[in-house]
Amino acid sequence: MTAIAVELAPRAQQRRRLRRRFTRRPTAVIGLVGVVFFVLVAIVGPLISPADPNATNYDTIFVSPFSAGHLLGTDDLGRDVLSRLIVGTRASMEAGVLATLIAALVGVFLGLLSGYYRGWLDTVMMRATDVVLSFPFAILAVGLASILGPSLSNAILALAISLVPTFIRITRAEVLGLREQEYVQAAVVSGAPGLVIMFGHILRNCLTPLVVQVSVAIPGSIIGAATLSFLGLGEQPPTASWGTMLSESQNYLSQAAWFAVFPGLAIALATLSFTMLGDGLRDVLDPRGDR
Repeated sequence: MTAIAVELAPRAQQRRRLRRRFTRRPTAVIGLVGVVFFVLVAIVGPLISPADPNATNYDTIFVSPFSAGHLLGTDDLGRDVLSRLIVGTRASMEAGVLATLIAALVGVFLGLLSGYYRGWLDTVMMRATDVVLSFPFAILAVGLASILGPSLSNAILALAISLVPTFIRITRAEVLGLREQEYVQAAVVSGAPGLVIMFGHILRNCLTPLVVQVSVAIPGSIIGAATLSFLGLGEQPPTASWGTMLSESQNYLSQAAWFAVFPGLAIALATLSFTMLGDGLRDVLDPRGDR
């Protein structure tokens, strides 16, 4: 029991040190608060929505913000903007977070295989990655979404495929450095299977850059999802999403600017929150931060 306590003590101290370093960065704390806020809104959005986001009322078209019953005004069909903004958070968060997580799972697995086994597998993987990375992220996502068809699930898949090469390259770079470490070589000599070495010894020691990359990639996915919805390739009307709200508002900017301001502000705040959190995690998890 004493030995276990001695073994766990450094880990507890490390966790306390990381928490202390994180809380000393106000921007990281603000980013975390923002991320938690948007995630909670995405989860409970339909429950806290003040009105039916799809209910039309032609008697209340373009009601200005801060009016009775419509805090953020109404759109061209008399729908409550606040309700659509709240409910649309779920689609935007789903696209941004799920696309990044899917890309991370696939990219990390392929990167582990490529970096550990090398040989022809690594050559083929890297050439395929170079081909995909030769296309800008947004253009590739739009092209894939156009091929797959307009829907939220296809938009998530298109964004995930566009992000996979980035995770492959990051994982491979980490694996190439870790596979030569003594503890990995000792596992190889002891006859441990390749999968055990990759997931039990290598992956656990390269999680830090991967966690940071996930937090940094999510903002790009949120913007990408909004772009696809704006172009009609993501969430389809009348279901609310930030991108579709921006698309619907473009013809009414002169008479109802708030129709576009609020979803644009939501996109900006969400991406800023994830970016600030990602920068904070990068600084906190950097081993040079203790110096």
